[in-house]
Amino acid sequence: MTKDLVYVIPAGKYGKEEILNLLTNHPEIKFASLVGIDLAGNDTDEKIPIGLFMEDMEKFYDGSAVQTDGSSVVLTGIATLNNAKLDMLADASVNWFVDYNYEHIDEETGKPVGTLRIPAFLVHDGLRVDSRSILAQSMEYIKAEIKALFQNNSKIAGLEHINAADVDDILFTAATELEFWVKTPANKAEVEELSASQVLQEQYWQRTRGNVRTAMEQAILMMAKYGLEPEMGHKEVGGVKAQIDETGHLNHVMEQLEIDWKFSNALQCADNELQARIIVKEAFRANGLEVTFKAKPIIGVAGSGEHTHVGIAAKLKSGKVVNLFSPSDMKQYFLSAIGYGAIMGLLKHYEVINPFISSTNDSLNRLKPGFEAPVCIVTSLGHTPAVPSRNRTILAGLVRDVNNPMATRFEVRSPNPYTNTYIAITAIYMSMLDGIKAAVNSGKTIAELDAELSKEAGQEGFYLETERAYRSEHDVFDDYSAEERNRLFGKPPATVWENMQNIEKYPEKVKTLTIGGSFRPELVKAFVAGALVRWKTELLNRIIPENLGVVKEAVLLHNADCASDLDLSNWDKINALRVGLAKDCLSQKCIFTRIKEAIQAGDYDTASALQIEMSDKVNELKVLYREYKKNMIHC
Repeated sequence: MTKDLVYVIPAGKYGKEEILNLLTNHPEIKFASLVGIDLAGNDTDEKIPIGLFMEDMEKFYDGSAVQTDGSSVVLTGIATLNNAKLDMLADASVNWFVDYNYEHIDEETGKPVGTLRIPAFLVHDGLRVDSRSILAQSMEYIKAEIKALFQNNSKIAGLEHINAADVDDILFTAATELEFWVKTPANKAEVEELSASQVLQEQYWQRTRGNVRTAMEQAILMMAKYGLEPEMGHKEVGGVKAQIDETGHLNHVMEQLEIDWKFSNALQCADNELQARIIVKEAFRANGLEVTFKAKPIIGVAGSGEHTHVGIAAKLKSGKVVNLFSPSDMKQYFLSAIGYGAIMGLLKHYEVINPFISSTNDSLNRLKPGFEAPVCIVTSLGHTPAVPSRNRTILAGLVRDVNNPMATRFEVRSPNPYTNTYIAITAIYMSMLDGIKAAVNSGKTIAELDAELSKEAGQEGFYLETERAYRSEHDVFDDYSAEERNRLFGKPPATVWENMQNIEKYPEKVKTLTIGGSFRPELVKAFVAGALVRWKTELLNRIIPENLGVVKEAVLLHNADCASDLDLSNWDKINALRVGLAKDCLSQKCIFTRIKEAIQAGDYDTASALQIEMSDKVNELKVLYREYKKNMIHC
């Protein structure tokens, strides 16, 4: 049934006539869908009959074939109610994927019905306003700027083996690692059981079994058909062992998994990630399992990250590709001047990058100190250039292989599966460009650039801020106190409001992201506005109601006949927390009410502070109630 299906139309392989012939020869492809990505990272999906697409194919390329209402996507303040028209413009520079519905079989061909998903740009008032456009146009700007650096500098430190006149093109390579939780529907696992399994590392890289194994294998094989070139699938640290039911099947599945695939260019990387998520969800759903890509689906247990790898290379006129992060002598130096500039630019501007990486309550639930959470603005290069090492406690680390210069790249550890990868990669590369320019134009040696990155807090640098430190080869959680971390590497934001405030707090750093006209100030403003709308809405309509459920489930369990003094003491503490969180009195309103009133009044500083207090008290309530419950015995 699935033989001879078309899964991918490679970028640049087919012209318009060839695509028409392909679709004619594959009548199982019944629909086309233009996939635009709004500022929140949501992808559009519609069903256009394939015959209509074939008739009006020219109009799909010029953006006149499909229009949508801007109120249906997240373009806050741009596509307004009185100016909502959006045009959708097909992008022929990347791969097109065919999404098959294996539950809907075409009667004529006996094959699953397919939808041709065509990556697209969203155009409003003649300007592109979508996430894909921000990334695509930013890469073109950065490419031109790095080419200009080579033209204006005959030799760049660490890259003396490259003749500027030989540079033909600049290539941006990126890859993401997809972590996710999978479970059988309606199953719940005790946090303590999950936490114990995590600490004991009972699940990490263990053998998968049953329908989890089947779904994992199917997802990996399907990714290969779509040209994603999967490299590995394995269990992550979170999860508990599944149970076997009376039929011999596994149930009560609760596991954390990871799937990785090969790098690509920056835009294709983000498109590939979107397709990978679709493949994973469908493979596991077909096997009776639910998948969540939430950053922190279970508080108190390992969250899911999406480590993002970025690199820059030059294609020479001879056709040879050279990694611009790698120095000519890999055993003597960690990086070239471009490599040092890239990591310095990223770290210096991270306060205004983080809002685009961590824009949800869920993302910030994951980014709390402890268990390798990448919250400190600091890097690690390794102990010596000749012997690479990896520090998993830092924000962005150097990945390198002394014997393979092409492998040199930076791993940014803070993104999560719901991070808008298009905008996150844009912000990362734009900040890197600023540092690259500073490093190259300074004319400093590799040793001097290494000293700049490795400087101590309080030491003045030519580019990095005086009061901060930026490199550590230590475990930043075990070897520093919280106060030391905040002083050296900056205090991480605790709420979406705190994170978004950095856009207002650091206007000069924001200019680094908006220079070049791709990530325009109005798009930054729209992103922030949309994130704050979601923050307020989720806080009022999801988080508070969920926490109210926690309060109501914490009920009195003891009776006077067998209650111990510990029971009475615990219950007094529990009830005080319950009342403080959820019950208004004449003299004092509860935290839930005060948050609602602060948001209604537009007092977001107060709402943010109360959100932190609420989170702390709810977590305290959960811990206390578990201890109270354990002490109950039947009298």
